[in-house]
Amino acid sequence: MSLKKHLKDPLIGRNPITVETLGICSALAVTMQVKTAIIMSLAMIFVSSFSSLIVSSLRKFIPQQIRLIIQLCIIATLVILTDFIIKAFFFELSQQLTVYVGLIITNCIVLGRTESFAMQNRPLVSFVDGIGNGLGYGMVLLIVSSIRELFGNGSWLSYRVFPESYQQNVFFLLPAGAFITLGLLVWVLNIIRNRGK
Repeated sequence: MSLKKHLKDPLIGRNPITVETLGICSALAVTMQVKTAIIMSLAMIFVSSFSSLIVSSLRKFIPQQIRLIIQLCIIATLVILTDFIIKAFFFELSQQLTVYVGLIITNCIVLGRTESFAMQNRPLVSFVDGIGNGLGYGMVLLIVSSIRELFGNGSWLSYRVFPESYQQNVFFLLPAGAFITLGLLVWVLNIIRNRGK
């Protein structure tokens, strides 16, 4: 499989959220605004790509019995580093993201890719696979947050899109709105994927 395919496949064909149903909790929690979704997506891309790179680089030296502990330590270190960077440069957004950046440590996408892919593949391929899975996760976050912010507040990236007379659609701002929006997105992507087959 080429590097391009590793980068492209997790977007629709093997998307970690819509196909493998991983990482849904944080995906729903941070999608009320596009800004928070972008920061969370960048954090996920950074952690998933570099954890895959590091695990793949060390895979021959990691004892089999403690491989999960070592993988979690690598992921936790990268998440803490990411959290510090977000707090330093985007303090207000870090307050909105609260615990969700920290929860990347337990995100099944990151641990799943380090365990099932990075432990068996070369560093460059693992790094690209990590970027691809982070992009797939981020794509879903951006679509869901765009729909929720647009129809919920009438804005996108805090810029007014609908006229001032537009009344907030509270449904899209509630957790139920996030679930239904994500469900519809999964349905649409499944139709696209099945047509491709």
